[in-house]
Amino acid sequence: MAWFSRNKSIGKTEEGAKPPIRTEGLWQKCDGCRQIIWKKDLEANANVCPKCGAHFRLDAEARLKLLFDEGRFDLHDAALRSTDPLGFIDSKSYKDRLEASRQATSLSDALISAGGRLEESPVHICAMDMRFIGGSMGAVVGEKITRAIERSIAGRIPLVVVSASGGARMQEGAVSLMQMAKISAALMRLDEARVPYISVLTDPTTGGVTASFAMLGDLNIAEPGALIGFAGPRVIEQTIRQKLPEGFQRAEFLLQHGMLDAVVPRNHMKSYLGRALRFLRGPAA
Repeated sequence: MAWFSRNKSIGKTEEGAKPPIRTEGLWQKCDGCRQIIWKKDLEANANVCPKCGAHFRLDAEARLKLLFDEGRFDLHDAALRSTDPLGFIDSKSYKDRLEASRQATSLSDALISAGGRLEESPVHICAMDMRFIGGSMGAVVGEKITRAIERSIAGRIPLVVVSASGGARMQEGAVSLMQMAKISAALMRLDEARVPYISVLTDPTTGGVTASFAMLGDLNIAEPGALIGFAGPRVIEQTIRQKLPEGFQRAEFLLQHGMLDAVVPRNHMKSYLGRALRFLRGPAA
């Protein structure tokens, strides 16, 4: 006979007894102060650590709800979907990656384009979502931003783009790289029409997104601690064989070196954007 026996009562509760309280997934560890935070407190504070102010990543829908008045907005181009122009396959096919991301996020691609009011003024906002293939920029992201720019020109309505991206989407090859020029050319037309454009850079904003529309705003502002750059710091260190300065490629470092106009905490972002847009539109606004 075995020297031990399985206790079949494990996991069961006595009749009338209350089941054990489960707390898995209800807490979040902060990467900044290493404190454990109650998730509901974190969400109530716009995903900003109430202890040290570290900014957690935010999905596109939550971002739009924070910025638009009463969290209300109208979606644009929601039906646009990426195709597979190259028939790309690595460890799995691009089509499978797209479908998996759609199922996981309920998004059609890595950007939501919307219109509404911000502090009572009309505005178009495009927000990127890191959950969809790393927030990468493919043909659909480029088309959505370009269409948003064209709407802003037609209605003389300011544009805000909130970036959160690993860069151009490699599965679409040159098609994704073309979006950099496409969006930049559209932004030139927006500038010629004298319609304001504000770029908000969040963690992370890298690659072809940084090299194009993310740095072309009339105002370029970022959230605290956001990683911003073209190549990643590890790639740069390996290339130049030197240790990078502390805080390199973080928002505060870029502000200090003249690459950004402001670093604005998330809880103050809406009011900051409201003031900036009123200033850029002039007295008639």
